[in-house]
Amino acid sequence: MATGTYGTIRPADVSPEDVEIIMNYTPSRDDTENFVLTKLNSSAILRPYFNNSSTGGNAGVEILGGLYNLKLPADQFDKIGIYTLYVRPAQIRTKILDCGVLSSLPNVKGLVFDLNSVPSDYRNKFVNQGLAGFRIEYLNDDGTKIPNFFRIITSSFFCEAVVQNLTNTSQKAIRYRYSETNTNLMFCTVSPSSSPTNKPNATPYIGQPAQNVIITNTFFNPITIDIEMAEHDFSTLAIALYGNQTKSMDDGIYTLYDTNDNIYKQYNLYEIRDQFNHLLYEVRQDRGSNIDFSKNFTNITQ
Repeated sequence: MATGTYGTIRPADVSPEDVEIIMNYTPSRDDTENFVLTKLNSSAILRPYFNNSSTGGNAGVEILGGLYNLKLPADQFDKIGIYTLYVRPAQIRTKILDCGVLSSLPNVKGLVFDLNSVPSDYRNKFVNQGLAGFRIEYLNDDGTKIPNFFRIITSSFFCEAVVQNLTNTSQKAIRYRYSETNTNLMFCTVSPSSSPTNKPNATPYIGQPAQNVIITNTFFNPITIDIEMAEHDFSTLAIALYGNQTKSMDDGIYTLYDTNDNIYKQYNLYEIRDQFNHLLYEVRQDRGSNIDFSKNFTNITQ
């Protein structure tokens, strides 16, 4: 039988609301002491691209997966230095209301969440099957996360609590059943949650009531972007090397021009001599904002 080659990686087509962007700024790579994280508004700085008719997609409505534009606000990226952006799936921090079973299927265990304890920005995810495929990570009582431990949500449906008479007093009387109306509870099944056949008593840990958890989408892998803000780039360096320049012989004003012959920078050029008129130094002094606009390139060359 022939063996084919198949790709398994697909570009992510997430909306900015499903993304968290965390920024760390440092003035230099040597400064690693002051580590301050700032959460940015992903909806404001991340813009997806949409297919158009020439790409064969639905113009204006179909996201072109994997291609996004990152807009850097000037009020937040206003200093020279290194900005490290950590782009990760949005995290929903909430609390487990209960760990229960379905009344009709007692062998189906799951987690129950109260929508009132879910942040309002993410409450729209808590709909029937809206959390399928999401990842759950668990926090300890001291707020630390259990490292390298998670569960995957396999289904999520609205539910309501029901009281069931049980002959075994060791079992909980409160169970749950799926419901479509007037409920703020959601029942989520996770994987793995069932015991292995070779050891039926080894029930996997899925959490406990009142435990804080982090629910995260699995639409894409987290990435880190390193952005260095510098005073000069290739275009400004090219102005100094290859741009038009003039020197006023009368007052010693040295002027650099950009590609459109606008004044980009001006310097004072002069010499320093000793008492015997011997040349000691040639000085180029930045004039700063004191620009002499009479040195316009067009006026000089006409």
